[in-house]
Amino acid sequence: MELEFIGCGDAFGSGGRLNTCFHLRGARTNLLVDCGATSMVGLNRTAIDRNAIEAILITHFHGDHFAGLPFFVLDAQFHSKRRSPLIVAGPMGIEERWHQTAEACFEGSTNIARKFELHFVEIPERSPMMIAGTEVTAYPVDHGRSGGPFYAYRIRAGGRVLAYSGDTEWTDTLIEAAKDADLFICEAYFRDKQVQLHMDLATLELHLPVINARRVILTHMGPDMLARRHETTLDTAEDGMIVKF
Repeated sequence: MELEFIGCGDAFGSGGRLNTCFHLRGARTNLLVDCGATSMVGLNRTAIDRNAIEAILITHFHGDHFAGLPFFVLDAQFHSKRRSPLIVAGPMGIEERWHQTAEACFEGSTNIARKFELHFVEIPERSPMMIAGTEVTAYPVDHGRSGGPFYAYRIRAGGRVLAYSGDTEWTDTLIEAAKDADLFICEAYFRDKQVQLHMDLATLELHLPVINARRVILTHMGPDMLARRHETTLDTAEDGMIVKF
């Protein structure tokens, strides 16, 4: 399996990083995990065939994880000339949130006839579901009230397990999501400072022995963590970084 960090930044583009968007591909898997507002910028920097992407998994509805979706769909319609179906999957209410966001960005865009089918799938908690041939399990995490529900994902594909925390403060459901994963991508907004709704590396480090992931990559780093990333032996994400696992 191969994962490319299209964008790995926080909501404010700290360090010049783009908003969250990961591309996961394998023999039978081709999907995006999150589609933040700058995702089309990142995708256009790559050789990725956007029409080959079968699904987009959304962790929650904050703009740095979700607001690129209207641009992706309009690009599929007017530029890349997509014809194959596209699945958009995520927390409960995803179709309504898509409609609200798309209309806010481009009024009337949701009523334009498309030459490809757009399917919305609500993923239940802790119940494995096949999305575009890939097993996806969602776990609830803690990132506040507005913009939710909030999910971490455990994705099984090509004999490998990818776990992604989404945005969250520490919650024991991350152990369920990431236990023994081949690759665990986790938010680390601060190095040591503990705040509500976001993860700090010091807290994460306390739980990594129990999680026991084979490889951990830190993402969604704020200015504090970016300035101190040399202090950890864990890998830190960069836009454009490609990982095989």
